[in-house]
Amino acid sequence: MWIKEIQLKNFRNYKEEKIKLNKNINILYGENAQGKTNIIESIFLCSMGKSFRAKKDKEMIKINEDICSVEVEYEKSDREGKIKIEIGNKKNIFINEIKIKKLSELLGKINIVIFTPDDIEIIKGGPDQRRKFLDIMISQLRPNYIHILSLYQKTIEQRNNYLKQIKEENKDENLLEIWDEKLSEYAVKIYEYRKEFINKLIPKMENLHKEITNNKEKIKIEYITECENKEKYIKLLKERRKLDILKGFTTKGVHRDDFVIYINGKQINIYGSQGQQRTSVLTLKLSELNLIYDEIGEYPILLLDDFMSELDKSRRESLVKHIKETQVIITCTDKLALENFEYLEYNVKEGKIIN
Repeated sequence: MWIKEIQLKNFRNYKEEKIKLNKNINILYGENAQGKTNIIESIFLCSMGKSFRAKKDKEMIKINEDICSVEVEYEKSDREGKIKIEIGNKKNIFINEIKIKKLSELLGKINIVIFTPDDIEIIKGGPDQRRKFLDIMISQLRPNYIHILSLYQKTIEQRNNYLKQIKEENKDENLLEIWDEKLSEYAVKIYEYRKEFINKLIPKMENLHKEITNNKEKIKIEYITECENKEKYIKLLKERRKLDILKGFTTKGVHRDDFVIYINGKQINIYGSQGQQRTSVLTLKLSELNLIYDEIGEYPILLLDDFMSELDKSRRESLVKHIKETQVIITCTDKLALENFEYLEYNVKEGKIIN
């Protein structure tokens, strides 16, 4: 799988740009704030249907413009395709020039794994960062997952609104059972998807981490949930009902799930050194890369946004060792010298590609 060409129009700081990519490694270099990450973002957008950094789609429209578009031509082992996304008053997504109705129709067309300096937050940050990692990975491989997740989130929102009405307007709390039933149905499906992929990650992470650390460290990942089955979760919702009414929101559910990573039996976010935390991120993401390969039979596109600068020499070598059959798009401030690799370099300056 690889991206052949990207066309940007009024996207971020790009007026109009066409970028032809190499099948192997592509290095985008230049000073900060020139538009390198914007190219990574445009690829992510065409893969996932949303940005990995913008809260609102309109943030991606060039200043003083009303509409922007990104078009990506890609090739997989069995087909070629084109994805176009237009953002204006609303967002329109086209696959091979046909407008799609649901996001799930886009997911899985272009598979990606993204590394950014912020990925350390998967280890150090809150549970929402770890759920986001799982959501991005799973939705590419099981597009129905994002549909169920959306239904769960809408049901949570409705339940939370009704909890406030019970508190403020003395509405009948027994009606919560309608939402509890639906919520538990969606929660268990989400749990099953997440558990499936955690279980697939475990052996990959164990083997990779041993290799990267020369057998010095043993990594373990543990998924934490209270939604293993419908009956248990419904019981929990009933037990927490008074507290939920008091607080005005649903305090338990898959929206609170988490996973914990241990190195040699110690929780890494608490006891791990910065080096161990970075190595764990590398292990996690490379395991994701290999898992996607196992699922679809070809490697996803690897997006490295200023990530190489975060790694020391040995970790860079470990990363490069595992990306030989993968299209890679790298951003960095200085030129990179990669031995024994075929690559193209693009100098990015003020929203333009200067070859």
